[in-house]
Amino acid sequence: MSERTECVVIGAGVVGLAVARALAESGHEVLVLEAEGSIGTGISARSSEVIHAGLYYPPGSLKGRGCVEGRRALYAYCAERGVGHRRCGKLILATDPTQLAQLDAIEASARANGVQDLHRLEPSEVADLEPTVRCTAALYSPSTGIVDSHGLMLSLLGDIERAGGVVVCRARVLGGQWREGAWRLRIGIGAQEERLTASQVINCAGLGAQSVARGLGVPEARIPPLHYAKGSYFSLSGRHTFSHLIYPVPEPGGLGVHLTLDLEGRVRFGPDVEWVSAVDYRVDPVRAGRFYEAIRRYWPGLPDGALQPAFAGIRPKLAGPGADGADFCLQGPAEHGLPGLIGLYGIESPGLTAALALGRVVCARITADARAG
Repeated sequence: MSERTECVVIGAGVVGLAVARALAESGHEVLVLEAEGSIGTGISARSSEVIHAGLYYPPGSLKGRGCVEGRRALYAYCAERGVGHRRCGKLILATDPTQLAQLDAIEASARANGVQDLHRLEPSEVADLEPTVRCTAALYSPSTGIVDSHGLMLSLLGDIERAGGVVVCRARVLGGQWREGAWRLRIGIGAQEERLTASQVINCAGLGAQSVARGLGVPEARIPPLHYAKGSYFSLSGRHTFSHLIYPVPEPGGLGVHLTLDLEGRVRFGPDVEWVSAVDYRVDPVRAGRFYEAIRRYWPGLPDGALQPAFAGIRPKLAGPGADGADFCLQGPAEHGLPGLIGLYGIESPGLTAALALGRVVCARITADARAG
């Protein structure tokens, strides 16, 4: 690792890698620092791997724009690079008449975000697609799909390296300060502490983004709050006939206990929402009871004993229990007052879908700031 570089990206999850790729392919010198032993072991490794269409997010929000633009870019990228993916489609279900207004709201939000291929379905039409599913009404999203998230990250890593960028794992940013026109960073590599000078720092540290910001001297009042929303997943044992993703209408803090498929056709359910105070990836088998109850609202035939604990993830929420969902937060010098620093906070779902779009946004912001400076 050299002592001086132009751009340092902190965090090698899917968003950090997408940002680094955009910068490197635009001609910037890029160094990615990842605290863990390999890329993509945090939020990016613990998701449903869904390519979202852009249905749920407020029109004009960064989530909404990033999801729609990112989805188009992601499908094209995966097709070009041979990254595993499938445009399998999704059903969003109202399981009783009181939820029909929620379907209407989702449909209106999607159309405002530029999603024009939604179809309203009657129960008989849903049965033609998924014979075992029961509902009052549904929306069908043909643009929703799934992706091999690890394969995607490996492809992004290859792009970065081909463009001259470097990714260093087991490199933890201990702190830093802006001094004499550059960032002076302290980097922990094993038992060693290294010094690094950079013109630009991009904080993509996920669950650690707020902590990194404090270490870089961002004023506490400018650092967004962080709430941990744990989501557990259960896998389905036995045979099934599903070929689409199945989502209930959203619940507070998440999109409900939904059915997703992986590229091998295996079924898993989740995530649920559990507000926690610390990172803990253990799945409590007792939570299966709530899963059975939620799933049987749309799949009454779920057999007893068919759910097995799979994995859990933590979503970095900017709004806590009972609050409306917050948008992605992208802060630059105008927001926090420090030159040469961009921070990304609250990058939860649809962060995987929006990653390529967020990379472009950050790259454009840095280019604009450089011209203004």
